[in-house]
Formats: sequence, C-alpha cells, structure tokens
Amino acid sequence: MSETSLSTLGKILAFAAVVEIGTGLALMIDPAIVVTLLLGADVSGVGILLGRCFGIALLALGLACWPGRQRAESDSPAFRAMLIYNVLIALYLAYLGTVGHLGGLLLWPGVALHAVVALLLVWPWRDEQRAQGTNK
Repeated sequence: MSETSLSTLGKILAFAAVVEIGTGLALMIDPAIVVTLLLGADVSGVGILLGRCFGIALLALGLACWPGRQRAESDSPAFRAMLIYNVLIALYLAYLGTVGHLGGLLLWPGVALHAVVALLLVWPWRDEQRAQGTNK
C-alpha cells in the first residue's frame, strides 16, 4: 500500500475511532440521552445497564482501532473491525428507522455517518486491489 493510501486510511480510522470513543463515553455517562437522541425512545432499568455495556464496547473498539502503522493497513484486524462495525451499524440503524419505526434527532445523521465512514474505508482498499491487479 502506498504511503498516501496509508495516510488516508490512517486519517479515516482516526476519525472513526474518535467518533466511537466519544459515543462510547456518552453511553457510559448517560445512555438514556443517547438512546433518546438516536432512537426517540425512552430507556430505563436494564436498558441503562446494556447501554453502558455498549458504551464500554464502543470505547474499546475506538481505542483498538486507533491508527498506528500496522492498524492503518487494509489487511489489519483494526481496519476489518471498523469496516464491519460501520457497515452493520448503518444497516441496523436504517432498519430500526424504516421497519422498526424508531427515530430520534440523530438517527438518520448516524446512518449517514456510518455509511460514509464505511465507504471511505473501502475506498483505499479498492484502490489497493486495483493496483495489485494491474501489477500482476
């Protein structure tokens, strides 16, 4: 992978990591407000506990994907984890908004953000695959 592609991928991973760390911290501090803003629903009891667990998981994902030399490569576990997470969470949030008829102020911006991050992560990988195909 070229230095430019590594730099671009590193910046995308850094952005995604910051977003997930921030979301994780917000969920750990006040899961009810995050759920309300995202889904337009109230949460209490066990939902608060699960929200905090999800916050811990997002914090860990963000920290694990913080770009370093090895993490900013398209074949790294950090790259794959962040790509899979962003694709699946964009699809799931879109499902909740359409089929589940849930929706808060941040639902569709969240869908768009995760879809864009997934596309931005795929872009350098796709360019790398093209370059490898022409070098054969």
